[in-house]
Amino acid sequence: MNDYCTYPNKETLVLERLMPASPKIVWEFLTQSAKKEKWLSGGNVEPEIGGKVTHIFSHKKLSDEIETLPEKYKNIPDEVIMLGEVTQWKPYSLLAYTWDEDKAGISEVMFELSEIEPGQTKLVLTHSRIPDSKDFKIGISAGWHTHLNILRDVLSNNKTKGFWGIHMVFEQEYDCQLK
Repeated sequence: MNDYCTYPNKETLVLERLMPASPKIVWEFLTQSAKKEKWLSGGNVEPEIGGKVTHIFSHKKLSDEIETLPEKYKNIPDEVIMLGEVTQWKPYSLLAYTWDEDKAGISEVMFELSEIEPGQTKLVLTHSRIPDSKDFKIGISAGWHTHLNILRDVLSNNKTKGFWGIHMVFEQEYDCQLK
């Protein structure tokens, strides 16, 4: 399993992770606001196709570490709200929803879960219809890489590190990887 994002085409990224929990528990962290806010964002995911998805991003809440925003992201407010719509809903195995990239358009995020063995879940994240821009791909790849690592830490009961410190390291790595 590759630890980094792969790009099966110019508008799609795929990231795989083994998660130390059952598909049911991972599903709860994808869909329940109180659990989702520990690794990605607060906000509800309505449990049906066509349901409303709300993301309330506050990266400083993902860790107890005090961080300053990197210069590149100084214009981001403390809280960012993003809305989407559930496009696929199969509890414990498949969740997909639209992801509003603001000026870059609407993309789609899909999470596929499969149990590898009891207490071990393979999570495959596919983010499709992303802009074909190196800078955009660097940011979104580093973002998902960081968020899924935080999810794995949360599920393992490990202390989470500050989002931005990790994210910026991955941005440098993806900058070298992407052509």
